[in-house]
Amino acid sequence: MAFEVTDAVDRSSSLWQMLKDLPKIELHRHLEGSIRLTTLVDIATRYNIPLPSYETEFLRPYVQMTREDPATSAQFLTKFSVLRQLFVSEDVIQRIAYEAVEDAAIDNIHYMELRFTPYAQAKLMGFPIEQVVRWVCEAVQHAAQDNNIQVKLIVAVNRHESVEIAAEMLQAAIAHRDLGVVGFDLCGNEANYLAAPFAPLFQQAKDAGLGVTIHAGEWAGAENVRYAIEAIHPQRIGHGVRAVEDSTTLQMAIENNIYFEVCPTSNLQTGVVSQLDQHPLLDLYYLKAHVTINTDDPAIHNISLTDEYALLVQGLGLPLSYVRACILNAIHCAFLPQAQKDHLLAEIEPALSHLDPRVPETEY
Repeated sequence: MAFEVTDAVDRSSSLWQMLKDLPKIELHRHLEGSIRLTTLVDIATRYNIPLPSYETEFLRPYVQMTREDPATSAQFLTKFSVLRQLFVSEDVIQRIAYEAVEDAAIDNIHYMELRFTPYAQAKLMGFPIEQVVRWVCEAVQHAAQDNNIQVKLIVAVNRHESVEIAAEMLQAAIAHRDLGVVGFDLCGNEANYLAAPFAPLFQQAKDAGLGVTIHAGEWAGAENVRYAIEAIHPQRIGHGVRAVEDSTTLQMAIENNIYFEVCPTSNLQTGVVSQLDQHPLLDLYYLKAHVTINTDDPAIHNISLTDEYALLVQGLGLPLSYVRACILNAIHCAFLPQAQKDHLLAEIEPALSHLDPRVPETEY
């Protein structure tokens, strides 16, 4: 049975409301996993896309992880089979991108790096990858302006797809830096597909001025984190929680100032962690690793970033000062010029002052 965040988080508590009111930073959120259920049904109805049900509650188990699901990566990946039928037009792709930004703003996220896989949106209808990147960039820009939130984009490529497809996505990412693309990522099934064939692309991305992050240490062990550090040289690791399985790898990450994009509920629902009190976040906290907290696929996990912050405190028993530390970490490792990081820090840090470790914690 899969974990649900409400098993450990009380959304009616004053703590949850306080965390909702905090200004937040999100660095690891996938566009494809951020689609509203109501939007899914509306698009499917308009375009005659067959769904298992057109009632949201009956549809939910097909596109969200629920308590009845086995907590495995294979089960999690089945949720995308319905979602990827939706990318049938420019309007649809732009609507989904706009709403992802809108939902982040509702959760009081002030800065977000939204990652997306252009080929996933392009292949159903044969859209040019570069055109899809432009559509997403334009929709995100409009949504950010309308909702008073700063959003940048990370282009993500899948390990199971060809290096040639990945290279095309990289070129589209580089071509759209002036429209908000700031990073390049490798995601997908790390247990069965190596990162090595894609390593040259990451050097090209860095040479072009893009930030580099890579999924590792999620569905495979610390050896993948070590390879990423030694061969890819990323600024951040997506997930990375299994680095705790090897002390040398974890120390290497800390010494190289690499930040982990940790997604706690995702780890529990996809079988990376079997139960909450065994989550590697506890080790990462005590060993002083550089951690940021993120949602991964909020619509599939049925969570918000507020939920993930609350899970640290209500579920794992970590102090509120750690929430502050993770938010500040996210600013420090954002794919932004230093001047923009400084501006973001000046905007957000005063609102976190009551979470300073030097200030006695209030009972919530």
